[in-house]
Amino acid sequence: MNAERQQWLKDNTLLGSLSNVALAAIAEAVSIEIVQANRRLVLEDTAPPALYILKDGHLESYRTSPTSAANATSLLAGSVLCLRELLLDRLAEQTIITLTECELWTIDRSKFEAIAQQFPEIGLTVSRQLAAELSEISSKLAFEQARQTALRPYLVPKVRRGIVGSSRYAVRLRSDIKKAASDRRPVVILGEPGLGKDNIAALIHFGSSDRHEPLIKVNCDTLQSSGADLFGRVGGKPGLLEWLGRGTLMLNNMQDFPIELEAKLIRLLETGEYTPIGQPDATVKRSEARIMLTTERSLPKIDRKSLIGHSIKVPPLRVRKADIAAQVKYYLSLIARSRGITPPDVAPEALRRLQGYDFPGNLAELEGLLARAIVQCDRAAVLTEEVFWSASTRSKRFRVNLLNTYPRLRQFLRSDWWPDRINYGFTLTAFAIVVAILFLAPQSRDSNIGLNLFWAWWWPIILIGFPFVGRLWCAFCPFMIYGELAQTISLKLWPRQLLPWPRQQAERWGGWFLFGLFALILLWEELWNLENVAYLSACLLLLITSGAVIFSLLFERRFWCRYLCPIGGMNGLFAKLSIVELRAQQGICSATCTTYQCYKGGPQKGEGMETNGCPVYSHPAQLQDNRNCVLCMTCLKACPHRSVELNLRPPGIELWTTHTATAAEVSLLFLLFGAVLLHRLPEIEAQFGWQLGLENFGVHAGVSMVALSVPGAIALTAHAILQLVDRAAPERYRLKPKPFLELAYGYLPLVLGGSLAHYLRLGLTEAGRVVPVTLATFGLSNVGMPVAVADPIIIAFLQGVTLIVSVWLSVLLTQNIARQPIANLLPQHLATLAIGCLFWKLIVGW
Repeated sequence: MNAERQQWLKDNTLLGSLSNVALAAIAEAVSIEIVQANRRLVLEDTAPPALYILKDGHLESYRTSPTSAANATSLLAGSVLCLRELLLDRLAEQTIITLTECELWTIDRSKFEAIAQQFPEIGLTVSRQLAAELSEISSKLAFEQARQTALRPYLVPKVRRGIVGSSRYAVRLRSDIKKAASDRRPVVILGEPGLGKDNIAALIHFGSSDRHEPLIKVNCDTLQSSGADLFGRVGGKPGLLEWLGRGTLMLNNMQDFPIELEAKLIRLLETGEYTPIGQPDATVKRSEARIMLTTERSLPKIDRKSLIGHSIKVPPLRVRKADIAAQVKYYLSLIARSRGITPPDVAPEALRRLQGYDFPGNLAELEGLLARAIVQCDRAAVLTEEVFWSASTRSKRFRVNLLNTYPRLRQFLRSDWWPDRINYGFTLTAFAIVVAILFLAPQSRDSNIGLNLFWAWWWPIILIGFPFVGRLWCAFCPFMIYGELAQTISLKLWPRQLLPWPRQQAERWGGWFLFGLFALILLWEELWNLENVAYLSACLLLLITSGAVIFSLLFERRFWCRYLCPIGGMNGLFAKLSIVELRAQQGICSATCTTYQCYKGGPQKGEGMETNGCPVYSHPAQLQDNRNCVLCMTCLKACPHRSVELNLRPPGIELWTTHTATAAEVSLLFLLFGAVLLHRLPEIEAQFGWQLGLENFGVHAGVSMVALSVPGAIALTAHAILQLVDRAAPERYRLKPKPFLELAYGYLPLVLGGSLAHYLRLGLTEAGRVVPVTLATFGLSNVGMPVAVADPIIIAFLQGVTLIVSVWLSVLLTQNIARQPIANLLPQHLATLAIGCLFWKLIVGW
């Protein structure tokens, strides 16, 4: 019996290395015990009563912890228990219990101590065991250090952010991430640049049971074509797969993955096996790593059900407009926290601008945009729309940069001549002279050159100029020249901090203010016969100038010009039809600009000149239309990066691409529309045989207000009919019409054309009498002086052509804005034609 026990101990336990004599002594001292399941043999931190050898059954050892779960170890037949504690006279390190009925060979503590004293080799066996364990621990530590060194450059330590938002896209994306985190199958994450696909991979990894394993990100464009850095090389360093173990490998931007390695990757995904470089194919290694792939393009060879367990398509930001508000709030809090400031709020109009932008750069672009906005606003409590880039959501097609085509034009526009020398060398004095003439010279049109220049020259020229040069007049506007002059002088005499712009109130009410002021000016012009009374025309000019001066004394820069000037409002509206635009290259501004000199102003930097910044607080990279650009070229002079462009473009393209309609501006549009009828009240009486009673002031005022409202009433009626027709159509033929505010801009060419047709008569008749009128102004004889007056037939022809082209352009513009079949817009087209015919009847008279 002892011989059988001795042989079993030799074959199945760590005591097998002892001499036969020592084994025989142990075998003779053994007593056999049968212990039932769930019995405790040894209690941790107590002296073990005996040496235990598990002959049959299943034991478990564990040590309890007050701060974490117990770490249990299963023990099988052949396990020798409490050997180290008995030899070293130590307390038991772990509790040992029976999981099943067990047969135990036990040696009483005193007997074993006697045997150990008799046979010192037993102690040497334990020493060898401890040395082996220490060597194993050292080996593991060295491996772990080498592993950390190899993986550190690629390690992803944590998730940058969660999935922000509550849209159905965000909800679905969270669900996809949760499913992918529930197992270890390979994942493909597909999406456009800037969507944080690597962050989604991190969310999957750190949300899985492998969260304590490493996650590494390898950019595919940095991989060696041989694959040695990934798979390792025979005789060289191990590859990342070997170092990774059960961690997660994220191959980032798979569209750049070396084509030579596709077969190896497919094999890895399919079987979990790979071959190090330089090793025969017959010798393979197995990887336990989980594979995740991020890509901007589909992977037809790889993204198959047989290889990929989860395929996640990340939606672009442009389809998640409902999440932009939450994204903005989230990023602002992160950026503000990193800068140690309070997160600013976002003005409603700024948020609408962000929600109207497509963000081709997705989340990365949004984050960069908000970071720049915080820097630009310098601790402002509210971020307004002016601080956000507003690049066109469409590609910049059909643009020609005149500054590149004509370098001398750039040189001239950056010179002192534009516009300062012109303004302070000519316009400032010329305006004062014209106003003095209007007050002091004879008051009739045929003997006052001031009236001639104002009504017969300025109005036709500025109307003709809108389609070609937009709001260029505002660069030389005498109203703001005197405003700037008053501002400069007052600051020298009374140094102070001018008020910042109340942007939110101005955006909300400024348009209505200038609408109301323009309406009063039109009524004043009609009821007091302004265009035929010189001093009243001078009063009109001084009224607008006084507004510019007063607000320049109160606020920074050109507050009046941007928000309140009636002439500026008209110019900004018609400038939308211009073939010229001033913009900046958003990519350059976003990537390289940190000073915002074109917007804020600042000292000379590189090519950029010293300026005071844009007078109307517009950034050329933010402009969605021409309304808020006065072509003063301050941004062109200040920009050190050559980002500013002066482009030729299709006229009015912004109206069907980036434009945002406002009620106040549409009201101004129809006010200018009605002004054409207001100027033609005598012709209305003559053409239709009506007696309007214009001799009576009260009746005249009432008729004037009706005339101003007629085009708007016609347009509203047409839109109401358009909606009724659409509702009456069968369901499958319905096309929801665009809102009235958007479609109203389709009338803009006809408004400009009607106004121009009205003033053409003055430009082609009275403007040609400039020489005799000038002489009469100063009391000189004008008999026999030359005049240049067009034939009435020519004038009528040009007026007719202007109206025909305007109607056609209005129809075309309406189609571009609405993007619907012409039949669906027939009521508005008929309204355009009706107003065009009415203008023809009153202006051409045929």
